Amino acid sequence: MSDPFFTPVSGFDLPRFAGVPTFMRLPHVPPDHPRFGDVEIGLVGAPWDSGTTNRPGPRHGPRQLRDASTMIRAEHPVTGIRPFEAANCADIGDVGPNPASIPDTLDRFTAFYANLKAQNIRPLTAGGDHLCSLPILRGIAGDGPLGMIHFDSHTDLYHSYFGGELYTHGTPFRRAIEERLLDPARVVQIGIRGTMYDHEDLDFAEKSGVRVIRIEEFMARGVADVMAEARQIVGTSPIYVSYDIDFIDPAFAPGTGTPEVGGPTSFQALDVCRHLHGLEIRGADLVEVSPPFDQTGATAFLGVSVMFEMLAAMVSA
Repeated sequence: MSDPFFTPVSGFDLPRFAGVPTFMRLPHVPPDHPRFGDVEIGLVGAPWDSGTTNRPGPRHGPRQLRDASTMIRAEHPVTGIRPFEAANCADIGDVGPNPASIPDTLDRFTAFYANLKAQNIRPLTAGGDHLCSLPILRGIAGDGPLGMIHFDSHTDLYHSYFGGELYTHGTPFRRAIEERLLDPARVVQIGIRGTMYDHEDLDFAEKSGVRVIRIEEFMARGVADVMAEARQIVGTSPIYVSYDIDFIDPAFAPGTGTPEVGGPTSFQALDVCRHLHGLEIRGADLVEVSPPFDQTGATAFLGVSVMFEMLAAMVSA
């Protein structure tokens, strides 16, 4: 059972449109807070999108996601899991970027997440673009390479962009494999689709042993069958879960920088997370929500609903 201090504010005590928004109405417990050492799962904002190569905006994602998350309630509708009672969860604030420097921001983020690991706090991060995942992995994978289940339209396995730039939102998992933060034999990427520059990323995946499940295979086999294979690939050792909102069809999640048509529905978007229960999840992220393209707020609400699903999975092991 969690400490009552970490109980979210109830909508019956304070209306959901009132109060200062934190992730899921949890207490704000930044690293200098006296109860920081008691946090078990920390919800983090990563407001940074300097790795974006086309349509910017995910740096504003954490703020919008926090606001949308006031609609999240305490109990999972299918499993009955009450994650805020199963673990001490808190909004531990934002990790501060340097918007003028990618290298400095990578170092800042790495240090922040290494401190979480040292405190035995598992992070659930709201991005930010997908480059945010690289320094998170640098911070938490110190005990050895992690496996990963990755939901996305894109592999993010490219070597470089624009004449040799190694650090963009299309390259984080290439770097993570090269740096031995991820074990490629325990990495599965689900939902890949869309027009392509070339096959370089897929060639790298095949050569290194990454399992890529394209959207056609996903749709033909269905969620349960695909996720059973994903669980078999990652096994029982620690994993990371990375969820790009553009995994979901833009009919349901238009507020992202690189949408790809022909994707999963909002129900399938939640259902894949329900097959993560029982896995040893060291950390997770939800990235690429871009408020400038989310005029109705529907993408943000779907994003925080996915975050709640991942949180329920994180406390289920």
